[in-house]
Amino acid sequence: MSKFVCAVDVGTGSARAGILDATGNLLGRVEHPILMNRPLADHAEHDSEDIWKSVCIAVQGALAVSKVDPADVAGISFDATCSLVVRDREGRPLTVSTSGGTRWDTIVWLDHRALNEADECTASRHRVLDYLGGVMSPEMQTPKLMWLKRHLPDSWNKAGYFFDLADYLTWKASGSLARSQCTLTCKWTYLAHEVRGWQADFFETVGIADVVERGKLTARASPVGADVGALTPEAARALGLTTTCHVGAGLIDAYAGALGVLGGFAGDLSQIDRHLALIAGTSSCLMALSREPISFSGGWGPYHGVALPDCWLSEGGQSVAGALLDHIIRWHGAVGEPNTALHKRITDRIMELREGEGLDLAGRLHVLPDFHGNRSPLADPHAVGVISGLTLDTSFDSLCRLYWRTCVAITLGVRHILDALNDRGYAIDTMHVTGGHIKNPLLMELYADATGCTVVTSAAEDAVLLGTAMVAATAAGLYPNLPAACMAMKQGGYPRQPEPKARQRFDRDYRIFLEMHAQRKVLDAL
Repeated sequence: MSKFVCAVDVGTGSARAGILDATGNLLGRVEHPILMNRPLADHAEHDSEDIWKSVCIAVQGALAVSKVDPADVAGISFDATCSLVVRDREGRPLTVSTSGGTRWDTIVWLDHRALNEADECTASRHRVLDYLGGVMSPEMQTPKLMWLKRHLPDSWNKAGYFFDLADYLTWKASGSLARSQCTLTCKWTYLAHEVRGWQADFFETVGIADVVERGKLTARASPVGADVGALTPEAARALGLTTTCHVGAGLIDAYAGALGVLGGFAGDLSQIDRHLALIAGTSSCLMALSREPISFSGGWGPYHGVALPDCWLSEGGQSVAGALLDHIIRWHGAVGEPNTALHKRITDRIMELREGEGLDLAGRLHVLPDFHGNRSPLADPHAVGVISGLTLDTSFDSLCRLYWRTCVAITLGVRHILDALNDRGYAIDTMHVTGGHIKNPLLMELYADATGCTVVTSAAEDAVLLGTAMVAATAAGLYPNLPAACMAMKQGGYPRQPEPKARQRFDRDYRIFLEMHAQRKVLDAL
């Protein structure tokens, strides 16, 4: 019996593939870059064919590294960013770009071109907003589809398929038009807990009444991990796998990370509301699970069955996190383009400076990290960043001080979201962190000290791939259901306790952080 699965994770800048065994061990992992087009400010576009090619290269590479026989890979699943793929009636790429480039058929999740359309959705006050924290985000699909119809009517009129990126990959792999309960519920205003998931009156209100029919969106979503069919011969050849490999209904990348670090609690849901998944990278997503629906203002959800089948999920997030640190480096201009080595050099210098100044380093510098809007808990895509306490100093050390205080701001933003969740009924005291930030010692220290939570670093080499592998194992029939797969494949983690002596410093910073939000509101009103 085949005992291996393939997991594919498509992020903002690359596709990653892993081969895992049935106990969750990662045997081979390969990453390949994907292209992005930025024709205008707040516009970001992918080429879905380029993404598929990168996926195929990554899967073939992971197979080679793992030395697993392709015939022994029983299942594959995909997670991806919540980007919007548009195809014509024959399934060919259809432009979404103002540049007119036909290859750019995908609006990237972080694209904010549809701000006005998102505001219109919010103004509708339709009950779908009850499951979005009351506010529509431009990062969701409805406003992007409204924008497409208004600004590129030719593309709208020719459209025959609309996909969330993970569902597009499932379609490329299997030919199935199945749509995941995770993608539709989280980004398309589908209400998975109701008999009629699609709310036709909402689409009619916002001017895209025919979106379900035009985009060939399925009437019912497929549960995460459902077997949607085997690989087609063409896809099997491209991926280096076989047609005996089954394809599982996938999920959005951050939700795969949540499954990878929280899925192990599926056997006992009584304490699930104490745990939060923080998927921290370019942006940050905070995922909280509960047995009953819990909503919070400025958050997304509660969503039913978008990770574990018997759980509701509420999501908060920061539109920029790691990307903000890159931006600060570029903006300061002291050292040039950010890369791994430069981040380490800055971090090392901060550690040296803190030996003399401690946590009071640059204590008069304060940052609001909303440089790309505030996703949670304010749900204000128009929010802007603020820096208070600048001087004429342009030295490398001044960059280090600003970088440090930006790290503090990012973690205070996480605390802001945690407070909103706990005020509504969660009891979160433990954060399970995965993503690129686990490599940043400053952020990992601050996530514990600035929030007061126990911070658990996943033992999995790649928790997002692990979550997707759990889905693939379910589709392949290696386990009877998704909770069973999660419990069998969980990898555990390494806890870090907050430093009590740091509490007073960060409590003071948090009071200033909240006051800066209030003062920005006053200035905007003026």
